[in-house]
Amino acid sequence: MNYVAVAGVGLTPFCKPGLHKPYRLMAANAISQALVNANIEPHLIQQAFCSYIYGDSTCGQHALYEVMQTGIPIINVNNNCASGSTALYLARQAVMSGEVDCALAFGFEEMQPGALTEQWSDRESPLTRIEQVLAEFAAPQGPVALKAFGQAGRYYMDTYNVSAKLFAQVAEKSRRHAMNNPHALFRMPLCADQVLAEKIIYDNYLTRLMACPPTCGAAAVIVCNEQFAKQHGVNSPIKILAQAMTTDTKDSWKNPINAVGQSMTQQAANKVYDSSGVSPEDIDVIELHDCFTPNEVITYEALQLCPEGEAIKFITEGSNTYGGKCVIGPSGGLMSKGHPIGATGLAQCAELVLQLRGNAGNRQVPKAKLALQHNIGLGGAAVVTLYGQ
Repeated sequence: MNYVAVAGVGLTPFCKPGLHKPYRLMAANAISQALVNANIEPHLIQQAFCSYIYGDSTCGQHALYEVMQTGIPIINVNNNCASGSTALYLARQAVMSGEVDCALAFGFEEMQPGALTEQWSDRESPLTRIEQVLAEFAAPQGPVALKAFGQAGRYYMDTYNVSAKLFAQVAEKSRRHAMNNPHALFRMPLCADQVLAEKIIYDNYLTRLMACPPTCGAAAVIVCNEQFAKQHGVNSPIKILAQAMTTDTKDSWKNPINAVGQSMTQQAANKVYDSSGVSPEDIDVIELHDCFTPNEVITYEALQLCPEGEAIKFITEGSNTYGGKCVIGPSGGLMSKGHPIGATGLAQCAELVLQLRGNAGNRQVPKAKLALQHNIGLGGAAVVTLYGQ
Protein backbone atom coordinates (compact mmCIF):
# COMPACT_ATOMS: atom_id res chain seq x y z
CA MET A 1 0.00 0.00 0.00
CA ASN A 2 1.52 3.29 -1.13
CA TYR A 3 -1.11 5.74 0.03
CA VAL A 4 -4.59 6.22 1.47
CA ALA A 5 -6.90 8.15 -0.80
CA VAL A 6 -10.32 9.72 -0.63
CA ALA A 7 -12.31 7.70 -3.14
CA GLY A 8 -15.67 9.43 -2.87
CA VAL A 9 -17.51 12.20 -1.05
CA GLY A 10 -21.11 13.21 -0.50
CA LEU A 11 -23.01 15.79 1.51
CA THR A 12 -26.45 17.27 1.95
CA PRO A 13 -27.27 20.98 1.91
CA PHE A 14 -27.13 22.26 5.48
CA CYS A 15 -30.38 23.74 6.76
CA LYS A 16 -31.82 25.48 9.80
CA PRO A 17 -33.07 23.34 12.70
CA GLY A 18 -36.66 22.32 12.13
CA LEU A 19 -36.33 22.24 8.34
CA HIS A 20 -34.26 19.07 8.18
CA LYS A 21 -35.07 15.44 7.43
CA PRO A 22 -34.36 12.77 10.08
CA TYR A 23 -30.65 12.07 10.54
CA ARG A 24 -31.16 8.58 9.13
CA LEU A 25 -32.27 9.99 5.78
CA MET A 26 -29.71 12.79 5.66
CA ALA A 27 -26.92 10.31 6.30
CA ALA A 28 -28.26 7.82 3.76
CA ASN A 29 -28.32 10.59 1.15
CA ALA A 30 -24.70 11.56 1.81
CA ILE A 31 -23.47 7.95 1.87
CA SER A 32 -25.26 7.13 -1.38
CA GLN A 33 -23.68 10.15 -3.03
CA ALA A 34 -20.22 9.08 -1.83
CA LEU A 35 -20.69 5.58 -3.25
CA VAL A 36 -21.69 6.97 -6.64
CA ASN A 37 -18.85 9.49 -6.49
CA ALA A 38 -16.36 6.69 -5.82
CA ASN A 39 -17.93 4.41 -8.44
CA ILE A 40 -18.15 1.46 -6.05
CA GLU A 41 -20.88 -0.81 -4.64
CA PRO A 42 -21.89 -0.82 -0.94
CA HIS A 43 -20.62 -4.36 -0.30
CA LEU A 44 -17.03 -3.16 -0.87
CA ILE A 45 -17.11 -1.05 2.30
CA GLN A 46 -15.41 -3.08 5.05
CA GLN A 47 -15.66 -0.78 8.10
CA ALA A 48 -17.64 2.35 8.94
CA PHE A 49 -17.07 5.16 11.43
CA CYS A 50 -20.00 7.43 12.27
CA SER A 51 -19.71 10.86 13.93
CA TYR A 52 -22.40 12.74 15.86
CA ILE A 53 -22.74 14.20 19.34
CA TYR A 54 -26.49 14.63 19.82
CA GLY A 55 -28.22 11.28 19.87
CA ASP A 56 -28.41 7.87 21.49
CA SER A 57 -25.77 5.21 21.04
CA THR A 58 -25.77 3.22 17.77
CA CYS A 59 -27.34 6.02 15.71
CA GLY A 60 -24.63 5.18 13.19
CA GLN A 61 -26.04 1.71 12.71
CA HIS A 62 -29.57 3.03 12.33
CA ALA A 63 -28.43 5.44 9.63
CA LEU A 64 -26.16 3.09 7.69
CA TYR A 65 -28.79 0.33 7.65
CA GLU A 66 -30.82 2.57 5.35
CA VAL A 67 -28.14 2.04 2.69
CA MET A 68 -26.56 -1.31 3.54
CA GLN A 69 -26.80 -4.10 6.11
CA THR A 70 -23.71 -6.19 5.44
CA GLY A 71 -22.58 -7.02 8.97
CA ILE A 72 -19.48 -4.81 8.94
CA PRO A 73 -18.12 -3.11 12.07
CA ILE A 74 -19.71 0.29 12.71
CA ILE A 75 -18.00 2.51 15.26
CA ASN A 76 -19.79 5.56 16.68
CA VAL A 77 -17.58 8.60 17.37
CA ASN A 78 -18.18 11.61 19.65
CA ASN A 79 -15.27 14.05 19.92
CA ASN A 80 -17.17 17.33 20.18
CA CYS A 81 -16.75 19.60 17.15
CA ALA A 82 -13.84 17.50 15.84
CA SER A 83 -16.07 14.41 15.58
CA GLY A 84 -16.22 14.32 11.77
CA SER A 85 -12.47 14.55 11.31
CA THR A 86 -11.99 12.00 14.09
CA ALA A 87 -14.13 9.53 12.13
CA LEU A 88 -12.00 10.23 9.06
CA TYR A 89 -8.82 9.81 11.12
CA LEU A 90 -10.00 6.37 12.29
CA ALA A 91 -11.09 5.31 8.79
CA ARG A 92 -7.68 6.27 7.41
CA GLN A 93 -5.93 4.38 10.21
CA ALA A 94 -7.99 1.28 9.45
CA VAL A 95 -6.81 1.38 5.83
CA MET A 96 -3.21 2.27 6.73
CA SER A 97 -3.00 -0.66 9.12
CA GLY A 98 -3.90 -3.11 6.36
CA GLU A 99 -6.93 -4.30 8.30
CA VAL A 100 -9.22 -3.15 5.48
CA ASP A 101 -8.88 -1.90 1.92
CA CYS A 102 -11.86 0.45 2.00
CA ALA A 103 -13.63 2.27 4.85
CA LEU A 104 -16.43 4.78 5.24
CA ALA A 105 -16.56 7.83 7.50
CA PHE A 106 -19.92 9.56 7.75
CA GLY A 107 -21.48 12.05 10.11
CA PHE A 108 -24.66 13.97 10.75
CA GLU A 109 -26.34 16.21 13.27
CA GLU A 110 -29.83 17.33 14.15
CA MET A 111 -29.13 20.59 15.94
CA GLN A 112 -31.31 22.81 18.10
CA PRO A 113 -31.61 26.58 17.63
CA GLY A 114 -29.41 28.89 19.68
CA ALA A 115 -25.99 28.70 21.28
CA LEU A 116 -24.41 25.34 22.05
CA THR A 117 -24.99 24.22 25.61
CA GLU A 118 -23.85 21.23 27.65
CA GLN A 119 -26.38 18.41 27.88
CA TRP A 120 -25.45 16.69 31.15
CA SER A 121 -25.85 19.04 34.09
CA ASP A 122 -25.93 16.18 36.64
CA ARG A 123 -22.21 15.37 36.32
CA GLU A 124 -18.82 17.02 36.05
CA SER A 125 -18.18 18.85 32.79
CA PRO A 126 -15.18 17.86 30.61
CA LEU A 127 -14.76 21.60 29.93
CA THR A 128 -13.96 22.38 33.59
CA ARG A 129 -10.33 23.22 32.83
CA ILE A 130 -11.38 25.70 30.15
CA GLU A 131 -13.84 27.29 32.56
CA GLN A 132 -11.02 27.73 35.08
CA VAL A 133 -8.90 29.58 32.52
CA LEU A 134 -11.83 31.80 31.58
CA ALA A 135 -12.47 32.61 35.23
CA GLU A 136 -8.80 33.50 35.70
CA PHE A 137 -9.08 36.00 32.86
CA ALA A 138 -12.41 37.41 34.15
CA ALA A 139 -14.47 36.30 31.17
CA PRO A 140 -18.08 37.57 31.18
CA GLN A 141 -20.68 34.87 31.68
CA GLY A 142 -22.33 33.03 28.81
CA PRO A 143 -22.73 29.59 27.24
CA VAL A 144 -19.36 27.86 27.43
CA ALA A 145 -18.49 27.78 23.70
CA LEU A 146 -19.51 31.40 23.21
CA LYS A 147 -17.61 32.40 26.33
CA ALA A 148 -14.48 30.46 25.36
CA PHE A 149 -14.13 31.77 21.82
CA GLY A 150 -15.39 35.22 22.78
CA GLN A 151 -12.75 35.55 25.47
CA ALA A 152 -10.09 34.24 23.09
CA GLY A 153 -11.02 37.04 20.71
CA ARG A 154 -10.85 39.60 23.52
CA TYR A 155 -7.42 38.30 24.55
CA TYR A 156 -6.20 38.55 20.95
CA MET A 157 -7.44 42.14 20.61
CA ASP A 158 -5.81 43.18 23.88
CA THR A 159 -2.53 41.39 23.14
CA TYR A 160 -2.04 42.75 19.63
CA ASN A 161 -3.91 46.05 19.92
CA VAL A 162 -6.45 45.37 17.18
CA SER A 163 -10.17 46.11 16.99
CA ALA A 164 -13.18 43.89 16.39
CA LYS A 165 -13.19 45.11 12.79
CA LEU A 166 -10.56 42.45 12.12
CA PHE A 167 -13.10 39.74 12.94
CA ALA A 168 -15.78 41.51 10.89
CA GLN A 169 -13.50 41.50 7.84
CA VAL A 170 -13.18 37.73 8.13
CA ALA A 171 -16.98 37.39 8.16
CA GLU A 172 -17.18 39.58 5.06
CA LYS A 173 -14.68 37.36 3.24
CA SER A 174 -16.50 34.17 4.23
CA ARG A 175 -19.87 35.39 3.00
CA ARG A 176 -18.33 36.56 -0.27
CA HIS A 177 -16.97 33.05 -0.85
CA ALA A 178 -20.34 31.49 0.04
CA MET A 179 -22.06 33.32 -2.80
CA ASN A 180 -20.72 30.61 -5.13
CA ASN A 181 -21.65 27.65 -2.93
CA PRO A 182 -25.16 26.23 -3.51
CA HIS A 183 -24.81 24.16 -0.32
CA ALA A 184 -24.25 27.21 1.91
CA LEU A 185 -27.10 28.37 4.12
CA PHE A 186 -26.19 32.07 3.95
CA ARG A 187 -25.17 33.36 0.52
CA MET A 188 -26.00 37.07 0.64
CA PRO A 189 -22.90 39.32 0.74
CA LEU A 190 -22.04 41.34 3.82
CA CYS A 191 -19.68 44.21 4.51
CA ALA A 192 -17.65 44.57 7.70
CA ASP A 193 -19.75 47.52 8.86
CA GLN A 194 -22.90 45.38 8.68
CA VAL A 195 -21.23 42.71 10.77
CA LEU A 196 -20.20 45.24 13.40
CA ALA A 197 -23.68 46.80 13.48
CA GLU A 198 -25.42 43.50 14.23
CA LYS A 199 -26.65 42.46 17.67
CA ILE A 200 -23.82 41.99 20.17
CA ILE A 201 -23.93 38.56 21.77
CA TYR A 202 -20.79 38.65 23.93
CA ASP A 203 -18.44 41.06 25.71
CA ASN A 204 -19.48 44.28 23.96
CA TYR A 205 -17.76 43.35 20.70
CA LEU A 206 -18.75 39.90 19.36
CA THR A 207 -21.81 40.22 17.13
CA ARG A 208 -24.22 37.60 15.87
CA LEU A 209 -22.56 37.63 12.44
CA MET A 210 -19.21 36.68 13.97
CA ALA A 211 -20.66 33.34 15.14
CA CYS A 212 -21.66 30.39 12.99
CA PRO A 213 -25.29 29.27 13.10
CA PRO A 214 -26.43 25.81 14.23
CA THR A 215 -27.53 23.79 11.20
CA CYS A 216 -28.55 20.25 10.36
CA GLY A 217 -27.00 18.05 7.70
CA ALA A 218 -24.82 15.08 6.82
CA ALA A 219 -21.60 14.26 4.96
CA ALA A 220 -19.74 11.11 4.00
CA VAL A 221 -16.21 10.21 2.85
CA ILE A 222 -14.95 6.89 1.50
CA VAL A 223 -11.23 6.12 1.82
CA CYS A 224 -9.23 3.28 0.28
CA ASN A 225 -5.72 2.12 -0.53
CA GLU A 226 -3.97 2.48 -3.87
CA GLN A 227 -4.54 -1.10 -4.97
CA PHE A 228 -8.27 -0.89 -4.23
CA ALA A 229 -8.57 2.37 -6.17
CA LYS A 230 -6.93 0.85 -9.26
CA GLN A 231 -8.78 -2.46 -9.02
CA HIS A 232 -12.23 -0.90 -8.74
CA GLY A 233 -11.85 2.04 -11.09
CA VAL A 234 -12.24 4.73 -8.43
CA ASN A 235 -12.87 8.12 -10.01
CA SER A 236 -10.07 10.67 -9.37
CA PRO A 237 -8.80 9.51 -5.95
CA ILE A 238 -7.30 12.31 -3.86
CA LYS A 239 -4.37 11.33 -1.66
CA ILE A 240 -4.26 11.99 2.08
CA LEU A 241 -0.62 13.03 2.23
CA ALA A 242 -0.46 13.49 6.00
CA GLN A 243 -2.78 13.69 8.99
CA ALA A 244 -2.30 14.40 12.68
CA MET A 245 -4.56 14.47 15.70
CA THR A 246 -3.59 16.10 18.99
CA THR A 247 -5.13 16.79 22.37
CA ASP A 248 -4.46 19.32 25.10
CA THR A 249 -1.19 19.70 26.98
CA LYS A 250 -0.39 21.76 30.06
CA ASP A 251 0.28 24.71 27.73
CA SER A 252 -3.42 24.73 26.87
CA TRP A 253 -4.28 26.38 30.16
CA LYS A 254 -1.90 29.35 29.93
CA ASN A 255 -4.36 31.74 28.28
CA PRO A 256 -7.76 31.85 26.54
CA ILE A 257 -6.29 31.44 23.04
CA ASN A 258 -4.54 28.20 23.95
CA ALA A 259 -7.63 27.06 25.84
CA VAL A 260 -9.64 27.06 22.59
CA GLY A 261 -7.02 25.01 20.78
CA GLN A 262 -4.22 27.16 19.39
CA SER A 263 -1.48 25.01 20.93
CA MET A 264 -3.23 21.78 19.86
CA THR A 265 -3.51 23.10 16.31
CA GLN A 266 0.14 24.14 16.24
CA GLN A 267 1.22 20.65 17.31
CA ALA A 268 -0.96 18.94 14.72
CA ALA A 269 0.11 21.31 11.93
CA ASN A 270 3.79 20.83 12.76
CA LYS A 271 3.39 17.06 12.58
CA VAL A 272 1.71 17.33 9.18
CA TYR A 273 4.31 19.69 7.78
CA ASP A 274 7.20 17.63 9.14
CA SER A 275 5.91 14.27 7.91
CA SER A 276 4.96 15.53 4.44
CA GLY A 277 7.80 17.93 3.75
CA VAL A 278 5.20 20.52 2.78
CA SER A 279 5.44 24.06 4.15
CA PRO A 280 2.55 26.47 4.84
CA GLU A 281 3.62 28.54 1.80
CA ASP A 282 2.90 25.55 -0.46
CA ILE A 283 -0.80 25.31 0.46
CA ASP A 284 -3.31 26.47 -2.17
CA VAL A 285 -6.64 26.07 -0.37
CA ILE A 286 -7.76 25.60 3.25
CA GLU A 287 -10.95 24.74 5.07
CA LEU A 288 -10.58 25.56 8.76
CA HIS A 289 -12.73 25.59 11.87
CA ASP A 290 -14.26 29.07 11.78
CA CYS A 291 -16.97 28.46 14.38
CA PHE A 292 -16.38 32.09 15.42
CA THR A 293 -14.42 34.58 13.34
CA PRO A 294 -11.92 35.14 16.20
CA ASN A 295 -11.05 31.46 15.91
CA GLU A 296 -10.33 31.83 12.20
CA VAL A 297 -7.87 34.62 12.99
CA ILE A 298 -6.21 32.58 15.74
CA THR A 299 -5.98 29.57 13.44
CA TYR A 300 -4.15 31.53 10.70
CA GLU A 301 -1.28 31.90 13.13
CA ALA A 302 -1.54 28.39 14.58
CA LEU A 303 -1.25 26.93 11.06
CA GLN A 304 1.75 29.23 10.45
CA LEU A 305 0.10 31.04 7.58
CA CYS A 306 1.41 34.26 9.10
CA PRO A 307 3.55 35.17 12.15
CA GLU A 308 1.86 35.64 15.53
CA GLY A 309 0.17 39.00 15.79
CA GLU A 310 0.28 39.62 12.05
CA ALA A 311 -3.14 38.34 11.06
CA ILE A 312 -4.28 41.91 10.52
CA LYS A 313 -1.68 42.33 7.77
CA PHE A 314 -2.54 38.92 6.31
CA ILE A 315 -6.22 39.86 6.09
CA THR A 316 -5.77 43.47 4.97
CA GLU A 317 -3.52 42.38 2.09
CA GLY A 318 -6.11 39.82 0.93
CA SER A 319 -3.79 36.88 1.54
CA ASN A 320 -6.75 34.75 2.69
CA THR A 321 -8.82 34.90 -0.49
CA TYR A 322 -8.70 34.48 -4.26
CA GLY A 323 -5.59 36.13 -5.70
CA GLY A 324 -3.81 35.97 -2.33
CA LYS A 325 -1.41 33.51 -0.74
CA CYS A 326 -4.09 30.85 -0.28
CA VAL A 327 -7.87 30.68 -0.41
CA ILE A 328 -9.30 30.06 3.05
CA GLY A 329 -12.84 28.76 3.29
CA PRO A 330 -13.88 28.71 -0.39
CA SER A 331 -17.09 26.99 0.72
CA GLY A 332 -17.96 29.97 2.93
CA GLY A 333 -16.88 27.98 5.96
CA LEU A 334 -18.91 27.28 9.07
CA MET A 335 -19.84 30.96 9.14
CA SER A 336 -21.91 30.57 5.98
CA LYS A 337 -22.80 26.87 5.94
CA GLY A 338 -23.43 26.47 9.63
CA HIS A 339 -22.07 23.76 11.90
CA PRO A 340 -23.91 20.42 12.04
CA ILE A 341 -21.23 19.12 14.36
CA GLY A 342 -20.90 15.47 13.34
CA ALA A 343 -20.89 16.40 9.66
CA THR A 344 -18.61 19.45 9.73
CA GLY A 345 -15.17 17.84 9.40
CA LEU A 346 -16.36 15.51 6.65
CA ALA A 347 -17.99 18.37 4.75
CA GLN A 348 -14.66 20.22 4.91
CA CYS A 349 -13.00 17.16 3.38
CA ALA A 350 -15.63 17.01 0.64
CA GLU A 351 -15.03 20.64 -0.32
CA LEU A 352 -11.27 20.15 -0.55
CA VAL A 353 -11.64 16.99 -2.64
CA LEU A 354 -13.84 18.90 -5.10
CA GLN A 355 -11.24 21.68 -5.23
CA LEU A 356 -8.35 19.29 -5.95
CA ARG A 357 -10.37 17.51 -8.62
CA GLY A 358 -11.19 20.84 -10.26
CA ASN A 359 -14.91 20.26 -9.74
CA ALA A 360 -15.78 23.22 -7.47
CA GLY A 361 -17.56 25.30 -10.10
CA ASN A 362 -17.55 29.06 -9.66
CA ARG A 363 -15.65 28.81 -6.37
CA GLN A 364 -12.80 26.79 -7.88
CA VAL A 365 -9.34 27.77 -6.68
CA PRO A 366 -7.19 27.96 -9.82
CA LYS A 367 -4.55 25.23 -10.17
CA ALA A 368 -5.16 23.88 -6.66
CA LYS A 369 -2.65 21.10 -5.92
CA LEU A 370 -2.38 21.01 -2.11
CA ALA A 371 -5.21 21.44 0.39
CA LEU A 372 -5.21 21.66 4.18
CA GLN A 373 -8.07 20.91 6.57
CA HIS A 374 -8.39 21.97 10.22
CA ASN A 375 -11.12 20.80 12.59
CA ILE A 376 -11.13 21.35 16.35
CA GLY A 377 -13.24 20.41 19.35
CA LEU A 378 -13.13 21.84 22.85
CA GLY A 379 -12.23 19.36 25.50
CA GLY A 380 -10.18 18.71 23.33
CA ALA A 381 -9.12 17.46 19.94
CA ALA A 382 -7.50 19.01 16.87
CA VAL A 383 -7.19 17.27 13.52
CA VAL A 384 -5.12 18.67 10.65
CA THR A 385 -5.15 16.85 7.29
CA LEU A 386 -3.15 17.48 4.11
CA TYR A 387 -4.54 16.41 0.72
CA GLY A 388 -2.90 16.26 -2.70
CA GLN A 389 -3.42 14.93 -6.18
